[in-house]
Amino acid sequence: MDVRAKKHLGQHFLTDEVIACRIVDSLTGDSPRVLEIGPGMGVLTKHLLNRPGIDFWAIEIDSESVDYLHSRYPSLRVLEGDFLAADLSGLFAQPFALIGNFPYNISSQILFKVFDNRDRIPEVVGMFQKEVAERVAARPGSKAYGILSVLLSAFYDIEYLFTVSEQVFNPPPKVKSAVIRLRRNGVESLSCDERLFLRVVKAGFNQRRKTLRNALRALDCPLSAIPDDLLSLRAEQLSVAQFVTITNLLPCQ
Repeated sequence: MDVRAKKHLGQHFLTDEVIACRIVDSLTGDSPRVLEIGPGMGVLTKHLLNRPGIDFWAIEIDSESVDYLHSRYPSLRVLEGDFLAADLSGLFAQPFALIGNFPYNISSQILFKVFDNRDRIPEVVGMFQKEVAERVAARPGSKAYGILSVLLSAFYDIEYLFTVSEQVFNPPPKVKSAVIRLRRNGVESLSCDERLFLRVVKAGFNQRRKTLRNALRALDCPLSAIPDDLLSLRAEQLSVAQFVTITNLLPCQ
């Protein structure tokens, strides 16, 4: 298959086998079930197929790529469909790890789906646009710290593993990429109303230049029980624990 013919998918295809091996080797192996998102021409797939002791599947939205994968890797179990629309409860009876060179245009959506299915997905190893990877791995006080940073770090330990040059893709993207790993931590649930927690985090970062005193007015909920030292901060300065504290102090449970 000619990679140039696949440009319409908006995906940049990894061509460096060393990088492909590093990505696959970044899986800890704690989960015996692995799902690859968007295998394309199979640069990660062939290394995953050689990995012993895993129950491996792939999901690919493009029918031409599915046909190619079936012909090139006859033993591969590949599902044709959209990961974002997939019912993950029907894929595996047990939790499974995710891996992939994720398309830039849907990478944040993939991570939000990981958050929503966090009890099914104990590990994620993925390549993202470097800016997105830095945002996910960011810590409080960083300008990159945002909604995904908070939500994912509440339930995952996040590691920025390595940066990837744009020259190892065809066609080369205009930005660098990076590989990160998410591993489920021991938090089963937050000690607050998690739906309200999500609203608080989103309200804080939707007006991230404002202090929480102003940003949280969008919740239409009294803020009088929240200490001034918290309300005077901006969302990017708060830890997960502080967001939980604020959530518990709001009367609009």
